[in-house]
Amino acid sequence: MVGKFRLLRRYRILRGPDFARVYKRRCSAADDVLIVHGFKNELLAPRLGLTVSRKVGNAVTRNRWKRAIREAFRQIRHDLPYGIDLVVTPRRGAKPEAAPVRASLVGLARRIERKLTRGG
Repeated sequence: MVGKFRLLRRYRILRGPDFARVYKRRCSAADDVLIVHGFKNELLAPRLGLTVSRKVGNAVTRNRWKRAIREAFRQIRHDLPYGIDLVVTPRRGAKPEAAPVRASLVGLARRIERKLTRGG
């Protein structure tokens, strides 16, 4: 049962050109916790990319953010729109807490999906 919810490599954006493609599309949504950039992909699952800059805090804080976002994505992956790449950046001043990160990620991913389908 544990393996069912693992965050596999195929659900992550790891290569520079993939990040560049998402940023080039310039489709984003934000709230007071996260900034999410999105791009349609041809896959049957959403993928997650992370950018956590030094502006967010020291190495410990950045790693906490990365763990919190990955865990939120892992838990709600099945509730997210399919066929979309999401690059997530935390907001400066926000706290890396599970519930707000999950809620923010779901809401922003849906906003991105609406923008992508409306914009073509």
